[in-house]
Amino acid sequence: QVQLVESGGGLVQAGGSLRLSCAASGRTFSRYNMGWFRQAPGKEREFVAVIRWSDGYTDYSDSVKGRFTISRDNAKNTVYLQMNSLKPEDTAVYYCAADRYAGRSWIVRSSYEYDTWGQGTQVTVSS
Repeated sequence: QVQLVESGGGLVQAGGSLRLSCAASGRTFSRYNMGWFRQAPGKEREFVAVIRWSDGYTDYSDSVKGRFTISRDNAKNTVYLQMNSLKPEDTAVYYCAADRYAGRSWIVRSSYEYDTWGQGTQVTVSS
């Protein structure tokens, strides 16, 4: 089992940057695909990015591709989301999540395939 705690959110002006961190506890962190999701007020939770456990392969939503970068440091049990060129529409609560299955060889975007979630961290981008 993996437990997750996000940090690094805050208030930033449009065009600025933030780096979110997600610290994981649990001895099998390195075998889980890890994802970032976000939820804006009045909207459904949406996929942002995912990183595969085996080779670091990444996938992004079209809305953040080219601006956000997901990475992981298995030695530190931490996954990161570097967010650059932030826009007001990026304002949301950001959540990290662990894949339902350890060792899954393909990545998934559906939130239903992730069963361990952090508490979320607020990101607010002002115009």
